[in-house]
Amino acid sequence: MNLLLIVFGLGLVVLFTVLLVRTLRFSARTAPVPPAAAIAVDNDEAVRRLALALRFRTVSQEDPVQFAGEVFQAFHAWLAEAFPGVHASLQKETVGGFGLLFTWPGTEAALRPVLLMAHQDVVPISPETEPDWTHPPFAGEIAEGHVWGRGALDDKSSLMGILEAVEALLAAGFQPRRTLYLAFGQDEEIGGTQGAAKIAGLLRRRQVRLEYILDEGGFVAEGLIPGLAVPAALVGIAEKGYLTVELSVAGEGGHSSMPERHTTIGILSSALVRLEENPFPADLSFSRLFFAGVASGMPFPKRLVLANQWLFAPWIEKMLGRSAEMNAGIRTTIAPTQLSAGVKENVLPVRATAVVNFRVMPGEQTEGVIERVRKIVDDSRVQIRARAVRSEPSPVSDVRAASYGMLERTIRQVATGEELLVAPYLVVGATDCRYYNDLCDNIYRFSFIRIGHEDLKRVHGTDERISVKGYAQLVRFYAQLLRNTQEL
Repeated sequence: MNLLLIVFGLGLVVLFTVLLVRTLRFSARTAPVPPAAAIAVDNDEAVRRLALALRFRTVSQEDPVQFAGEVFQAFHAWLAEAFPGVHASLQKETVGGFGLLFTWPGTEAALRPVLLMAHQDVVPISPETEPDWTHPPFAGEIAEGHVWGRGALDDKSSLMGILEAVEALLAAGFQPRRTLYLAFGQDEEIGGTQGAAKIAGLLRRRQVRLEYILDEGGFVAEGLIPGLAVPAALVGIAEKGYLTVELSVAGEGGHSSMPERHTTIGILSSALVRLEENPFPADLSFSRLFFAGVASGMPFPKRLVLANQWLFAPWIEKMLGRSAEMNAGIRTTIAPTQLSAGVKENVLPVRATAVVNFRVMPGEQTEGVIERVRKIVDDSRVQIRARAVRSEPSPVSDVRAASYGMLERTIRQVATGEELLVAPYLVVGATDCRYYNDLCDNIYRFSFIRIGHEDLKRVHGTDERISVKGYAQLVRFYAQLLRNTQEL
């Protein structure tokens, strides 16, 4: 008995030592970095220009007939006036009708170019919500320390921030070693098929191979991560795939007083319930990378658990699955989004249809998702059809790449004076950079924009805004990024 107790005790000591060592390695703090070099930018004028940019109603419309091409043309003409240095020194091309591609030739042609991206278009305003805005959505007002308007967060602030940085660097006599491309699509919010897809196609035909790409998708999260008291810069190193599936059931209809045992709506509803009750398996590979980046800001007990997923994986999976935001980062998600059936309350519907949207984890494929849906539904009465518009999950960029280290250093330099952590993460939405997967191995999704709980609701919602201070920091970020790129 004593021997068993001794062995048991030694086992506990070894286990605790392993857990402790892994935790200390997992949450090591990074070395300090020098602050970003000063850049001559008139912040008041930069903010004013952003406000003016928000007044252009560059709205994406699913119906091509409603597309206001003249507004985009007016926006382009205004950009030429607002950024004379950019338009004088960089080559400008219009692609896909209204997409913009700027080229700033580097001094060393043998080096691979870099590409900074943003998009011109914004989502529409629901007419019934317009009275709820504190400031009109297209007034571009500067008030209460913020710039208000549709596109302030998604994504005109990034577009304008990039141009402000390049204009300032040109004025300072800066010349890049690597050729720099700036790509601004006009239809990201409706798929990017005419903007980003065609710009990528143009670069592909020119046999351009890129060192790194930076697009939107990540941000500085403030108070969004449970247990983390400091801000975290979330750098997207991959994005999920996109798939929409229609489920439909056909019947004979008839009078509601004499229904069959199972109506079209009942059969369809059962299929949806089976889908929701059989979620895709969890994949914690991204969570480990993410939590390694933020662990140093968390209490020790949480660090210990997160550093030892080999032991605590079931508990971690359960914990992350409780939150919609966290759950989206560990599995392919299932989201019924539309239902249609029936024409009158006392008429049995001849047809019932449901639309289900899936966001597909890297490592899976859309065809595999469709097959899984068929197996789970397992009902010959339910017709399953995948819609044509889909995208596969992106490749995963290597966090050990020199370009990722440079991006992380840039973020921390711009945030000098405050404690800010940097972590790779999985972007759960779709971005324009998915069209460039074959042109570059190092694709990142990040804008230095601070987002809190209230701001999450403003993206594509009411009262979209960016702080004046935050926008100035965004401009500094892009300028410092381009300067640091010289070291690659």
